[in-house]
Order: sequence, then structure tokens, then C-alpha cells
Amino acid sequence: MVSGFLFWSAMHFHPSLLLPLACALLYVISALMVRRASVLGVGVWRTSFVSNWAIALLFAPFWFLADGRLHPLAEYWQPAATALLFFAGQAFTFIALRRGDVSVITPVMGTKVILVALFASLLRVGEVPLQWWLGALLSTAAIGLLHIGGTAHRHHVGRTVLLALVSATCYSLGDVLMQKWVPAWGIGSFFPPMFLFVGLMSCAFMPFFSAPLRALDTAAWRWVAPGAVLLAINNAGVVLALIIVGSATVVNIVYSVRGLFSVLVVWSVGHWFVSEERHLPRGVLGLRLVGAALMVAAIVLVLV
Repeated sequence: MVSGFLFWSAMHFHPSLLLPLACALLYVISALMVRRASVLGVGVWRTSFVSNWAIALLFAPFWFLADGRLHPLAEYWQPAATALLFFAGQAFTFIALRRGDVSVITPVMGTKVILVALFASLLRVGEVPLQWWLGALLSTAAIGLLHIGGTAHRHHVGRTVLLALVSATCYSLGDVLMQKWVPAWGIGSFFPPMFLFVGLMSCAFMPFFSAPLRALDTAAWRWVAPGAVLLAINNAGVVLALIIVGSATVVNIVYSVRGLFSVLVVWSVGHWFVSEERHLPRGVLGLRLVGAALMVAAIVLVLV
């Protein structure tokens, strides 16, 4: 049965899905870098500011892909609304990373695959078959394992799970809206203003900076700069995959593998990022691995 599923997956796996698969691993690496930068005192607000302006600059050249047709100003509420959801998702992710463990946050973000299906159904961009509801139950069980898996960090886990769920909700609705609106706009017309809005919204973080960006030392920039850039590349890859594949649900099915990647990376090379999670008892990481595996099982159920 397993070999049959693997054969079926190989036959139906489109090469374009390698993009969200690569982004899943890239997200974990960038999240660990951001987490390390936070420990060094960079703070979530300065980190989020740098990351959001990095992705705004990354998408600025896409203006050249525009078809030259100007959209009425009244229509710009669509990229603005999507930007607000992306901004909120980014903010809640960084707040969660401030105190929470990457191996908890990333698997919980795997619920995004279920949320995307629900929003797609509500907005009539897709349907929600029975498999999705079963997948939602598996995801809930996975979150339960992640919640009871902590010992010394238990008082942070509940809040971390809640923040990650709010972030996943914002990102999910944004993904579905992009799938709904971008075809009429075009990549070059929609994404540059959208991420420019995200960058401008990030200026609201400046009053909360613990110190100006110029006050960061070399050790902090060594983590926050590549972490922010990689996170920007990750986000860019995901939104491009949404357009290339044409289905937010399919992209998020593949992208949710980051839940498994997060636990494996922390377990194997977490010391490279001086991650405190590597000191957690093996039993705790084991439960988190089981939780991440349940997330993957939900993905398999959806694919079948």
C-alpha cells in the first residue's frame, strides 16, 4: 500500500511543486536564524521590519512584468487587503518565534493546509471533501502532542501554538485571496504594490524598536540579515508557486512538509544555530516528531 502511494505520488508530482518543497526547507533555516537573532537582542520588531522591506525590494523589479495597463485606484484595496493579511501573519510568526520553539511553531503552521481548503470553500475557490475534515482531526491531534510535549518550556507552548494558529489563519486567507485576484491583475501589477504596502505597514514597528537598526552589532547582523533575506526569498517562492501551480491548496499541501523538516533540522543540526531546543529531552522531541508525522499523515490523506 505504501509503495503504491509512493508510485502514485511520483506519477502525479509536477516539477513545479519542487518550488514549495524547497521553500519548506528554506523556511526552517530562516526561522532558526531569526530565532537566534532574537536571542542576541535584535527583537521581533526590528527583525520583522528588515524582513518585510527585504521582500518589498525583492518584488520591486516585477513591475517590469506588468502589462502596462493601469488599474483604477479603487481596485488597489485588493493588494492592500492581501498585504494586511500577509503583514499580520508575519507579525504573529515573529512574536511566536520570540519565545517559542521552531519545532513547535512550524508543525502548527501545517494547519494552514486545512485552513486554505476551508477559506477556498467559503470563497468558492475550491471544495472541502471528507478527507479534509479527517485531515483536520489529525492536525488537531498533532497540535495536542506538541502542547503536552514540553516540560520546562510548557508555559510558553500554549501561547506559541495560539500565535502560530493566528498566523496560519492570516496567511491562509491571504493565499486564497491571491489565487482569486492575481489572475486578473497579473504578477507584475499585483505583487509589487502588495509588498510595498507590507513594507510601509512595517514602519508602524519603528516606535517599538529597542534601539535603532544602526545600533545592531556585527554578531546580530550575521544572523538577522541572512535570516531576513532567506525568509523573503521563501515568501516570494511560495507566492510565485501559488500562481504557477494555480492552486493554493496543492501548494500548501507540499509546503506543510516544513513541519517535519523543522523537527528533523533542529534534531540534527540545531547546534549550528545555537538552538536551545537541542537540549530538550529526547522524549519531548520524539513527541514533537510524532506530531509532525501526524501533520504529514494529514497531507497524505488529502493527496489520496
